[in-house]
Amino acid sequence: MSEAIPSEPDTNTNPNPTSDIDKNENEVEEILQSIQEAQYFDPSSMAALTPASMAAIARLRAYKPPPFPVWDRLPLSRRAAVLVLLFADRRGDLRVVLTMRAATLRNYSGTLPLQLANTRTDSTRTGQAAFPGGKADTLEETPWETARREAFEEIGLPHDDSKIPPPFRIEHLCELPNSLAKTALAVRPCVAFLHSDDIKNASVGDSMIPRLDAKEVAAVFSAPFHNFLRSEDEVREGDKVPGQVTDWYSGQWVDWHEGKWRLHNFHVPINNQKVSKPKVREGGQAAIADELDKEEDEGLARYRVWGMTARMIVDAARVAYGEDPTFPVRSQALEKTEVDSLQYNYHLGDESTIENLEKMGRLREKVPGGPDLTESDLKTAKAAETAKASASKM
Repeated sequence: MSEAIPSEPDTNTNPNPTSDIDKNENEVEEILQSIQEAQYFDPSSMAALTPASMAAIARLRAYKPPPFPVWDRLPLSRRAAVLVLLFADRRGDLRVVLTMRAATLRNYSGTLPLQLANTRTDSTRTGQAAFPGGKADTLEETPWETARREAFEEIGLPHDDSKIPPPFRIEHLCELPNSLAKTALAVRPCVAFLHSDDIKNASVGDSMIPRLDAKEVAAVFSAPFHNFLRSEDEVREGDKVPGQVTDWYSGQWVDWHEGKWRLHNFHVPINNQKVSKPKVREGGQAAIADELDKEEDEGLARYRVWGMTARMIVDAARVAYGEDPTFPVRSQALEKTEVDSLQYNYHLGDESTIENLEKMGRLREKVPGGPDLTESDLKTAKAAETAKASASKM
């Protein structure tokens, strides 16, 4: 998807200018392609961390989530985890790995129950962006083990560290507070960093090309991590983004959990990276992969990241960079928001709501075809959360 840089006029005298122009254009194309192919599995596209990225990794490494004993009381069918995998691009800036799933695939439903019409950019209308992740297999499986197993099944990232080819290694940095999926699952984000210990000598031959699972993933792409704290594209020198920088973000307040929540829509440029798709396509995944190809041929230049996945990235970026987003915060104590755009919820995760729902008996073992959470359940849980918060201030 690279776009060649127009060559400038050659002012030097040369008996064969055409051959030089062709050579220069080829060199420029190769350089541009090399810069743009920043993939998490290619060591030649990774660089030493910038000071800001080093500080971000250090903050994540030091972060400790609050205790959450409710997890151990949840039945297997209510437990899920995702892998928030970070890596450094050629300039040492952090990017986060994401997948594109078909809407019909079994997953932890990492979105809010609302589809928004996109009015600001030609973002993808197909599938849903999500972290690698899914439900726990056993009660003994930790969230980290769940996230790693699912990442292996979905994008081919080895779950056994001894099988990760050199010079790569994966560091488990931290875990963030659980979020509540619309299907009443507690979802634990597990943050990790993909190191390349021999950046200078690493070759493409050592690349860790993921094995895309034809049953679960239609595409693998990445997004600039820090940009999820901004309302516009962060454009670095030499970068090109499709459309306008304001196409990066759109959002809307929605009613959920008996409260106001910001539904984020981030539109990630895909013109500056290679999007990995399976060569062998089967089942529902094949349909979405084919549709993505069609939309890209028709001019699609951004993938939409939204719902719970977007909230998790914002939370992770806030912890990593020690910054709040440039859009204003909305305190849960406020009945009305003064600014109806570019805002976010201050708390991390949904553990208070999950705890109250568990106490109410609404997070018992899932029964196929059984009733899901109701508005009444969420209202009661929210009231208990508010009462607890008020009591703690007295």
